[in-house]
Amino acid sequence: MEVLRRSSVFAAEVLDVFDRSFTEKELVSQSKALCRDYILSRLNQNGLGWSKTELNLSPSNAALSEVSLVLLCLGDELECIQPSLYRNVARQLNISVAMENMVSDAFIGVATEIFSTGITWGKVVSMYAVAGALAVDCVRQGHPTTVHILVDSLGQFVRKYLVHWLKRRGGWAEITKCVVKKDLTPENHLLSSAIESLKYFLTTMYVYIMKEP
Repeated sequence: MEVLRRSSVFAAEVLDVFDRSFTEKELVSQSKALCRDYILSRLNQNGLGWSKTELNLSPSNAALSEVSLVLLCLGDELECIQPSLYRNVARQLNISVAMENMVSDAFIGVATEIFSTGITWGKVVSMYAVAGALAVDCVRQGHPTTVHILVDSLGQFVRKYLVHWLKRRGGWAEITKCVVKKDLTPENHLLSSAIESLKYFLTTMYVYIMKEP
């Protein structure tokens, strides 16, 4: 009887480990780690460097590394579909990357508009693509420290608006279902709504940021 009891306890403990939902702190931390990874990828693509300390900020967890790869794959596809949306974003928004508060407000404003009609993985990818594009602008214009502001701003946005959505899906791992793992081919329909949300918004962002509260 004691053996059966111990077996039941052990089984319950194992199930608890696999069924445990991520905490808000964990999801925000993971989101920021993925953002750093995305930004590093975009800086490398554009031939821009970052300090060695920052280059060590890639996700270390194996499961999160797979998520990062998928996120980058979907981001590549999204940026290929509408490349003009994710280039020179700071200029499109008419903001100065030297002003950290303006960069933060711009990013939060874009993210808010992207998700104004609901949350999808495609829109999540779009948010990361915007962060990556703004980071490229910051480094290219000589303000690499502003990249930290972007990472923190994304973390704040996730904490406020996306944590509960991520929890309901069991965390970031669900995004890996958006691709065929053999060749990481994106499911294009997930990206279409994100493109439409951003296309219109980039033309009106400056007015949105500067308007009176």
